[in-house]
Amino acid sequence: MIKGRIDSLRRQSFEAAPTISIERALLTTRFYKENFGKYSIPVMRALNFRYLCEHKSIYIGENELIVGERGPFPKAVSTFPELNCHSVKDLETLNTRSMTPFKVSAEDIKVYADEVIPYWQGRSMRDRVFDHVPDEWKKAYRAGLFTEFMEQRAPGHTALDGIIYEKGMLDFKADIDKALAKLDYLNDPEALDKAEELKAMSISCDAVILFAERHAELAEKMAEEVLLDESAGKKPEELHLNKEKGKQFCKSAKKRKKDAIDERKKRRDELLKIAAVCRRVPAHRPETLWEAIQMYWFVHLGTITELNGWDAMSPGHLDQHLYPFYKKEIDKTCDSSEFADDVESSQNSAKELISCLWIKFNNHPAPPKVGVTAKESGTYNDFTNINLGGLKADGSDGTNPLSYLMLEIVDELKLLQPQSNVQISQKTPQRFLKAACNVIKKGYGYPSVFNADTVIMEQVRAGKSIEDAREGGCSGCIETGAFGKEAYILTGYLNVPKILELALNNGYDPVSRKQISLETGDPEDFNTFEDLYDAFVRQLEYIVELKIRVNNYIERMFATLSPAPFLSVVIRDCIEKGKDYYNGGPRYNTNYIQCCGIGTVTDSLSAIKKHIYEEENVSMETLLKALDSNFQGYEALRGRLWNHTPFFGNDDDAADDIMKMVYASLLKSIDGKPNTKGTIYHLNMLSTTCHVYFGKMLGATPNGRFAGKPESDGTSPSHGADRNGPTAVIKSLAKMDQSMSGGTLLNQRFLPDVLKTSEDLDKLAGLIRTYFKLQGHHIQFNVVDTETLKKAREFPDDYRNLLVRVAGYSDYFVDLDLDHQEEIINRREHQGF
Repeated sequence: MIKGRIDSLRRQSFEAAPTISIERALLTTRFYKENFGKYSIPVMRALNFRYLCEHKSIYIGENELIVGERGPFPKAVSTFPELNCHSVKDLETLNTRSMTPFKVSAEDIKVYADEVIPYWQGRSMRDRVFDHVPDEWKKAYRAGLFTEFMEQRAPGHTALDGIIYEKGMLDFKADIDKALAKLDYLNDPEALDKAEELKAMSISCDAVILFAERHAELAEKMAEEVLLDESAGKKPEELHLNKEKGKQFCKSAKKRKKDAIDERKKRRDELLKIAAVCRRVPAHRPETLWEAIQMYWFVHLGTITELNGWDAMSPGHLDQHLYPFYKKEIDKTCDSSEFADDVESSQNSAKELISCLWIKFNNHPAPPKVGVTAKESGTYNDFTNINLGGLKADGSDGTNPLSYLMLEIVDELKLLQPQSNVQISQKTPQRFLKAACNVIKKGYGYPSVFNADTVIMEQVRAGKSIEDAREGGCSGCIETGAFGKEAYILTGYLNVPKILELALNNGYDPVSRKQISLETGDPEDFNTFEDLYDAFVRQLEYIVELKIRVNNYIERMFATLSPAPFLSVVIRDCIEKGKDYYNGGPRYNTNYIQCCGIGTVTDSLSAIKKHIYEEENVSMETLLKALDSNFQGYEALRGRLWNHTPFFGNDDDAADDIMKMVYASLLKSIDGKPNTKGTIYHLNMLSTTCHVYFGKMLGATPNGRFAGKPESDGTSPSHGADRNGPTAVIKSLAKMDQSMSGGTLLNQRFLPDVLKTSEDLDKLAGLIRTYFKLQGHHIQFNVVDTETLKKAREFPDDYRNLLVRVAGYSDYFVDLDLDHQEEIINRREHQGF
C-alpha cells in the first residue's frame, strides 16, 4: 500500500490544475462587513481567523494520512482581498494566461465583482499604499528602479524552529495567560496594546484547535461510511461458463470481494487514526512521528490562511525536528522485536508519512498576484524550503538518518514543491554531500547547496547569538534567518544597473523618457572614471533612501492594520513581549533589500573604465548614442565592448575589483539604515526572476547587452561573460565578502555528461567544498543540455516533467514564459570542471 498510496497521491497532485477559490475572500468580506470597528485590530484579525477556521470547507482526500488544505480541495488557492484585492481584469488574466493559469469560473468572477471588490476598494493594504506614497516613489517604482513586496502581499519570510514539537496550543495559551498577568498598566504605556495582542493570540490558538477538531469529526464520519460502501462488494455478472471455470471464477470473485472489504477496513482504521491525531494536535504537543508531522501541517496551514505571506512559510530544519520522533519509534521496534523486517516496516511507514507531507506542500501554490505582476509572474511556487543537514545549536553535526531519507523522497517524488537545500559545514560528512550531488545530477535543480559556516557568520555579524545562528538557515530562496526567532522581511528588489543608467543620463530615464532622479551631471563632462562612479553612488543613495523611507511607512501600516497573531504565537519572544510578529515581537527583526544585476553593472562599469578612460578608444558621446540606438549602426563598437572588456566571473582582478567597489557602495548605502522596529536594514544579492523584469525596464548597457534583455541573476556572471569555466566563477565571487550580506545566489549549468560517474560527483563535491572554503554562501545547479531545453520549448507536451532551476527555486520549464525560458537557455553551459 505504501508505494501505491504515494504514487496515487503524487499523480493527483501533479495532475491537479491550480484554481482560485473565492471562499476565503467571501468569508473575510462578510466578517469585516459585520464586525469592523467593534474590536481592536489584533482581536478582529484573530476573530476573522477563527471565523475562517470555523466556516471554511475542509477536505480529506482518498488515501491521505496527513490532512488539511488552505482551499476547499488540493491546489485551490485562496485570495486575500484585505491585502490586495484582485480586479475582474486580474482574475480574467489569471484564468486565461498561457503560463500556469489559475482557473476561475465566470460565475465566481461575477460573485467577486458583486460582493468582494466593492467592499475592499480603497480599504485593501495595496490601495492604502498607493494612495499615500509620494509621487517621486511612484515614478521610480513604475520605471523599474525597485519593487515593493508589500504592495502585493504580507511581509515574508518565515521559518520555524522546534517549539511546536515542544508545546501544544493549550501550552501556548497558558504562556499567554502568564504574559497577560504580568502586564503593568501603571508604568507601561503599551500595556493596553499588548493586552489586545495577547488576547488575539489566545483566540488564534483556539481557532486552529477548532480547525483540527473539524477534521477529526470529518474523519470519524468518513470511517463510519467507508464500510457502507458497497461498490467493491457487488456480485459479479452471471457468466455462461463450464462448471469448473465457474468455480474458479467464483473463488476469484470472493477473493476480490474479501480484499476490497479488507482495504475498506484498513481505510476505516486509518481514518480513525487520523481523527485521533487531529484530536491530539495541535492542542497538545506531539508524541509520535505522525502527530509531529500533522502538528507542523496545521501550523503551516494556519499561518498561510491567516495572511498571505507568499514567500514563504518553511519548517526550518525538518530532519532535525522530526528525528527524535523517528528514532523513538525505531528504537521501540528494535526493543520489541528481533526481526529486522519490523524495523524496515517502521522506516517505510516513516517514509510514507513524510512523503504525504511533501505532497501536501505541492498541493499549495502561492496565491496569485495582481496588476502587471499577475501577467508577468508565471510561477505558482510558494517557496517552502526544507533545510537538511547543517549544525545543531551546540555546534555538532546536524545530519541524521532522516536527512538521507528526505533526500531519497526528493529524488523519488520529483515534485515542484517543497524546495530542498542541504546545509554543508566543515563537519558535514562527505557521504551526505555526495548523496546530495547524486540527486543534483538528476537535473531537478535541487537540492541547492548552502555553506552552513558562512550562514552562521552572517547571522552572528548581524547580532544573533551563536546558538540561534546555528539553528538558522534558509527560508524561501537564499536569504538567511534565525529560525523561529526572527522576522526577516524582504522589502523588494533593487535594479542596480538601472541606477547606472540614471547616472549616464543625469537622472533621466531613457526608457520611460522621464526625469526620475537627481541631476548628477552630464556624463560627457566627467573627466575621470571616479567622476562617473561618484554620480552612480549619488543616484544609488537617493534611490535607496527613497525606497527605505516609503518601506518604513508601509511596515507601520502592516504592524497597526494587519497583524498576524497566530504566526506570532509560534515565533519566540512574541508572547513574552506582548507584540506582534510585524511589530517587533520576535527576538530578531531584520529588513533586507535584494540587489540585482551585480554582473551587469560590474561589466558595464568595466567597459566604461577601460574603453573611455583608460584606452580612450571610445568617447562618452559615442557610447551614449550607441546605447540610445540599442547598438543599431554601432555593431563594431558592441563587438569591441563584448570581446575586449574584462568581465566578472573570470578570476580577473580588473573586473572583480570593480565588483568589490560596487558591493561596498551597496553595503554603505543600505546596511545599517534604521527600520521601524529598532533594528536595521541589510542587503542580500538575490534576483529570483526579477532580473528578467528589470531587464525589460532597462535600455542597452555598456557591456554590450541589448535593451530589454535580462540582467545577470543573483551574483552570477552576465550571460555568456564567464568564459574560463566554473572554477574561475567561484574564485571571482569569493572576492566578495559574502558574510556581510544576508545571502548570495550563484547559478551554474552543467552538461549531463559531466556528471555521469562517481568520480564526476566527487569533482562536483570538490567544487562545492572549494567554494565554501572561500566563504561562498550558496551554489545551485542546472544539469541539462541546451538541445533538450530547445526541444522542450518547441514540444512542451513531451517535456512536461522537465524541472529546471530558475532562481532560488525550481520550476517546470514548459510552464515558464518565453523570456524566462530564453534566459535559462542563455546561461553558460559548462562542459567540465
